[in-house]
Amino acid sequence: MHQLTEQDISRVIEMAWEDRTPFEAIAYNFDITEPQLVRLMRNQLSLRAFKRWRQRHRGRKTKHLSLRDKSVNRSHCATQYKHK
Repeated sequence: MHQLTEQDISRVIEMAWEDRTPFEAIAYNFDITEPQLVRLMRNQLSLRAFKRWRQRHRGRKTKHLSLRDKSVNRSHCATQYKHK
C-alpha cells in the first residue's frame, strides 16, 4: 500500500461504507487489499463505528465481486449521483 493523503483516506472510507462499491474497486483505485482496508478502517473509525461497519459488510454480496450477481454491472444505485 502506498502512502495515502488525508483526502484519499476520506474517499476510501466513503467507498468502504457504500453498499454497492465492491472491495475490488477500492483495491483498484487505491492499491489497498481487503486486509489493509480493514486495518485502515480500524485505525480511522471509533471502535463502535468500526464494529458497525464490519458487521454491515462482512459477507455482503454487493461488496465482493465474486459473490455479486452477474446481472449487476454498476457500482452504485442508479439514483445515487443524479444532479438536482
